[in-house]
Amino acid sequence: MWRHIASNGVTFLIVALFMLGGIILWGKQSYQAAGPLSEAICVQVDRGSNMRRVSKNLEEQGAVSSGTLFRVGADYSDKSSQLKAGSYLVEPGASMQEIVDVVTRGGASTCGTEIVYRIGVNRLSIQVRELDPSDNRYVEKVQFNPAVDEIPTLYTETKADSDIRFRIAFAEGVTSWQVVDSLKGMDVLKGEVPEVPSEGALAPDSYEVKPGDNRLAVLTRMEQAQKKRIADAWAARQDDVPLKNPEELLVLASIIEKETGVARERGQVASVFVNRLNQGMKLQTDPTVIYGITKGEGVLGRGLRRSELRAETPWNTYVIPALPPTPIANPGLASLMAAGNPENTDYIFFVADGTGGHAFAVTLDEHNRNVAKWRVIEAERAADN
Repeated sequence: MWRHIASNGVTFLIVALFMLGGIILWGKQSYQAAGPLSEAICVQVDRGSNMRRVSKNLEEQGAVSSGTLFRVGADYSDKSSQLKAGSYLVEPGASMQEIVDVVTRGGASTCGTEIVYRIGVNRLSIQVRELDPSDNRYVEKVQFNPAVDEIPTLYTETKADSDIRFRIAFAEGVTSWQVVDSLKGMDVLKGEVPEVPSEGALAPDSYEVKPGDNRLAVLTRMEQAQKKRIADAWAARQDDVPLKNPEELLVLASIIEKETGVARERGQVASVFVNRLNQGMKLQTDPTVIYGITKGEGVLGRGLRRSELRAETPWNTYVIPALPPTPIANPGLASLMAAGNPENTDYIFFVADGTGGHAFAVTLDEHNRNVAKWRVIEAERAADN
């Protein structure tokens, strides 16, 4: 009898262990399998929240099939205590395991609302935008110029939200003075800037910041990024470009940046200046004259006078025989690359063509005809205004 009972007990234990193993295997497979979500969603994890609340939210949005299994999987992987506050993008078909990784990884939020400070060459604007998870594109909620516009209520309310992301986007061609002046005006940052970085030393790009970040830390990130870009552009340059060192490449890139905002033209503009350098011609480019007047501190805001074209400054390329001694702005990567890799052309002239681009010429006669066309366009625009 006791043998029979013992035998049945062993059998029951084996069956129970087998069933338990099957449950564990099913749970693991379900935890790692593709989830039911058909469209991307943005999941909000509030400060002080826990896995129970998050799993309930995910279950309600149809991102997980079982909130209980989601929590068990998080516990089993020792991630329940690693939950990070923020807004996170959950992709279609994301498994429970992948979602746990997303909400515990930390770092910057990957969706939700952000405030973008756009530092342009001519103006500063502030934009509030929100990521639409269905197509992973940002939708603008409001944009304004703080120098002239009334501060929108939406901006003030959004800025006070603890989960909002902040980003500073610097346009290619801004000067170092403009960068520092803009950073000083941003109350989300702190710290003094004792001196303006060297012209050309800052990489124009988009940088995410957090309230309380130090202004010098932002500038350091920009300097480090620009050093790498300059090194990469110098390493990738053509062997026959008439540039002695990375500093000269940076100077030329800054001129290219200020001469054209049309991406497809950068290589052509670069070719004009390289051809002129090779032929011993003066570069004769207006942005260098303007820099000699403003030193990069703001915008000239008017046309150049004839006397200014003849004025002797270290940057005036109508007067000096070659490159100016310093950059005249902070060029982007594309202009750096164009400076070291100009297109193969015979162009030595260019002038605006009225479309936002330029008309290029090999001979002075051809250039004069292009200039005449541009003068007509200027006159017509003046008459319309």
